Amino acid sequence: MKSGDHAAIDVPESSAVAKGKAPLIGSQREQKSGVNKGLGIADFLLRLGAIAAALAAAATMGTSDETLPFFTQFFQFEASYDDLPTFMFFVIAMALIGGYLVLSLPFSVVTIVRPYAVAPRLLLFISDTLALTLTTAAGGAAAAIVYLAHNGNPNTNWLAICNQFGDFCQNVSGAVVASFVTVVVLIVLILLSGFALKRH
Repeated sequence: MKSGDHAAIDVPESSAVAKGKAPLIGSQREQKSGVNKGLGIADFLLRLGAIAAALAAAATMGTSDETLPFFTQFFQFEASYDDLPTFMFFVIAMALIGGYLVLSLPFSVVTIVRPYAVAPRLLLFISDTLALTLTTAAGGAAAAIVYLAHNGNPNTNWLAICNQFGDFCQNVSGAVVASFVTVVVLIVLILLSGFALKRH
């Protein structure tokens, strides 16, 4: 009887210990889910900012055009983005990046609704890395041309044109700045995706 009594006492104790652990595991899972959902919300908001920056860069560069008020019988002094293939590449690249970021929004929403989904995070991580490469290439190439427009190059007899085409240079410079803002946001997005994948 005494051994039976001891057995009856031991069973409630072990079940009580198990019940005590269950809420702890559940709370940890809920906390992890909340952090992942927060990362998803931050990802979505950053994408909206990157869309605005990328499309602003493309639109600003694409509308950069200035004609000087004086001309000769044979020449009209005009500066336009389509005079330079680098600027045309910039407009196309930033428009593509803006389009990609718009298309990526549904996947970002999935990471909010399903915080533990790995496939959307991994897809965004890879796609954002490719987008970052294209954006950096376009922004860097355009920045080199803008530098020459402002300062010229005496060694190659390239004259600075920004003294004459001030509005044009201001527009293209703003477009380049917007492209590098997009670069920074994409870097943050990649870091967020990497951190979220590490938590899975």
